[in-house]
Amino acid sequence: MSHLNRPIALTRAGLVAERVTRSFWPVWTILFLALAPLMMGWHDLLPLEAFWALAVLAVVSLGVALWRGWSGFRWPSAEEARARVDATLPGRPLTALADAQAVGAADAGSAGVWRVHLERMRERSRAARAVEPDLRVSRLDRYGLRYMALIAFVAALLFGSVWRVGSVADMAPGAGDPVLATGPVWEGWAEPPGYTGKPTLYLNDIPAGPLSLPEGSEITLRLYGDAGALRVTQSVAPVSPVAAPADADGGAEDETAALDPGERPEQRFAVASSGRIAVEGPGGRAWEVTVIPDAAPVVEILGEVEVEALGEMSQRFRAEDDHGVTGGRAVVTLDLGAVDRRFGLAAEPQEREPIVVDLPMPFAGDRGAFEEAMIDDFSQHPWANLPVVLTMEVEDAPGQTGVSEPREMVLPGRRFFQPVARAVIEVRRDLLWSKGNAQRSADLLKAIAHRPEDRLIRSETSYLRLRVITRRLDAMARFGMDDEGQEEIASALWDLAIQLEDGTLADARERLRRAQERLSEAMRNGASDEEIAELMQELREAVDDYTRMLAQQSDPSGDGTDQPQTAEGESFEFSQDELQALMDRIQELMEEGRMAEAQELMEQLNQLMENMQVTQGEGGQGQQSPGQQSMQDLSETLRDQQGLSDEAFRDLQEQFGQGQPQQGQPGQQGQGQQGQQNGQNQQPGQGSPGEGQEGGPGGEQSLADRQRALRQELERQRSELPNLGGEAADGARESLDRADRAMDGAEDALREGDMAEAIDRQSEAMDALREGIRSLGQALAENQQDGQPGQGQADGSQTGRVEPMRRDPLGRQLGESGQFGTEENMLQGEDVYRRAEELLDELRRRSSEQERPEEELDYLRRLLKRF
Repeated sequence: MSHLNRPIALTRAGLVAERVTRSFWPVWTILFLALAPLMMGWHDLLPLEAFWALAVLAVVSLGVALWRGWSGFRWPSAEEARARVDATLPGRPLTALADAQAVGAADAGSAGVWRVHLERMRERSRAARAVEPDLRVSRLDRYGLRYMALIAFVAALLFGSVWRVGSVADMAPGAGDPVLATGPVWEGWAEPPGYTGKPTLYLNDIPAGPLSLPEGSEITLRLYGDAGALRVTQSVAPVSPVAAPADADGGAEDETAALDPGERPEQRFAVASSGRIAVEGPGGRAWEVTVIPDAAPVVEILGEVEVEALGEMSQRFRAEDDHGVTGGRAVVTLDLGAVDRRFGLAAEPQEREPIVVDLPMPFAGDRGAFEEAMIDDFSQHPWANLPVVLTMEVEDAPGQTGVSEPREMVLPGRRFFQPVARAVIEVRRDLLWSKGNAQRSADLLKAIAHRPEDRLIRSETSYLRLRVITRRLDAMARFGMDDEGQEEIASALWDLAIQLEDGTLADARERLRRAQERLSEAMRNGASDEEIAELMQELREAVDDYTRMLAQQSDPSGDGTDQPQTAEGESFEFSQDELQALMDRIQELMEEGRMAEAQELMEQLNQLMENMQVTQGEGGQGQQSPGQQSMQDLSETLRDQQGLSDEAFRDLQEQFGQGQPQQGQPGQQGQGQQGQQNGQNQQPGQGSPGEGQEGGPGGEQSLADRQRALRQELERQRSELPNLGGEAADGARESLDRADRAMDGAEDALREGDMAEAIDRQSEAMDALREGIRSLGQALAENQQDGQPGQGQADGSQTGRVEPMRRDPLGRQLGESGQFGTEENMLQGEDVYRRAEELLDELRRRSSEQERPEEELDYLRRLLKRF
């Protein structure tokens, strides 16, 4: 069977390699470990006795390894190779072909079966292939000594010289005499500074002539032979004379020290300037050295500073150096001449050290030239939002520094829009500017705390914190303020400003985020229709709360002093009914099982809520339409009804001895802080301070009057609803009718003193109001397709946002998602896969036509990138 000769021969060769590797791996491991230090020249640094002891140890170890390897090696036979090949085939056909029939050979039937069996085994044997050898010796070399030896040998090849092994013969006894007889020799190295990353040069291998070396390279020269036979002269480094110490007889104590500096056996000096290095004498050599100077690093501030919404700044910079930048820092100093020295800044500023921030360096890669961004938050620093000068410095390994051009800028910090928070931050700035502003700051805080309802202090906790800080600061102003007290008050004022700025907005934002996460998880897990409806209702309520909080905390003053700067053309308006249309479309897609499309719309909703900003309409453009005004009025009525229901619930608790107001709390009657109660506990639409705060008929009657006023306001809003048609508009009117009836029932229950019944009727009214607002938004969206102004701009113009039931540029009917898709079939029954392939080929063809305009080519490339 000739077809088996080749795989068996190759397998046998593999067996030879396998056994040689397993038997002799200690041999080459010892060889590599012995050669590596010899190639690096380490034997020149060892005492002669230590060198020969290690040499004997290496030779003995090598001999033992050779003996053990040879004694354990056994040449593989052809039968072993055949058996290994046979073991890889099913049924071991090679063994079967070598067998003979032991039973039934005389029987014709049995012999026929045996022949068929042999033929099958012969066919299987044709699939024989050579078996790869197993060269792994990890079981024998558990500690990886062979890899250590290989790494040492490769390092010696890179950084050493094979010719150094020959110098071992010079260390034999009597080997130096012939050298001395023929003349003296020398040896030298040039070692550049480590930060350059350049290898050490062996001067014996470098011919005489020009030689370029980095500044600071260390030259080592060794002279062998009779003293004075060789001499070194150099002009690249200063030479300091060395006086020979004398003994008691006045002779030289050390013969080496008495030699001329150029004749010492070993000489070391660092290259400081260009010049000449020469070894004078038999076999000498000279080089004209040119020093490669180390350039100072360079740093440059790139572009303008970028500021996040909460005050975190990012300033890009570029740094470079010929051998890499090792570190850097940014220094920020106050630009006192550019500060507007008025009000609290009129006093002399307190002495403060410049701000020093370490510059970020690349974790990996080349530091020779890189761009990075310094990211930090200086919102709580006393210089926040004041003129400063920014300077960046970088340093290289030799200690040279590079300084950027000074950049004048306003130190970024968090911007506050809530009026009281802005006032508190300004007081904090004045206090940190100078301790002399302590009394002035205390007086300003007293003014802020006066009549809190006019200062928009909605939280009782915030008001109490403000009063405590004011008393503490007033005491420090009278008895003296130290650094610790100044930092304490500044920290308290910062926390108060954050609480005033965020308020309940943070809770609303967290609730919105939680609702979005739950809905996204439901999309991934395939929720039921009931669960989808429940989660969508939760999302709608969270969106309503969040937008309401944004509206309450928006700054309508527009004084231009502390407003967020938005690039022109980067913002657009998005109304409440458009939000409702978008969420309705998300729910519809989820109920239809189109989770991928629903997830895309969910991502757009997330981005929209993150970037949402409440704007005020003025004049013509951006003015609210009648439909939008009705939506806003109904939302305010819903908030007023919620506040009224909360107060009724508190009164119900008081009837059962729960929720009694504690003594000393702001807002109680008789405490002289009615104004505080107005600003903190009163909901929109509530009456004057004190109404409804006490149990009994008086308080209930007041709640009933306010419920009646709220119902009358709802009737006025119903009469001013826009004349809309459609099922959604009819549903809105029906829901508002139910809300009116529920409010009427709540008023009757309040007059009768049945607080539980009143709360139930108020809950029905709120549910009906929510349904009415939602239906009204849907009606506005449906009627906008006919050109009726009800959404977007006051003239009914369309702005390219979510507008259901419009046609796209191709004339197709858009789905309920507006600009986000269509439910019509584009192919009208054609083969979608064939058509998609044709379109893709056409895109590729057009993108390859370079004569097309660049804008079109860029658009085609972006389309191809998506597919």
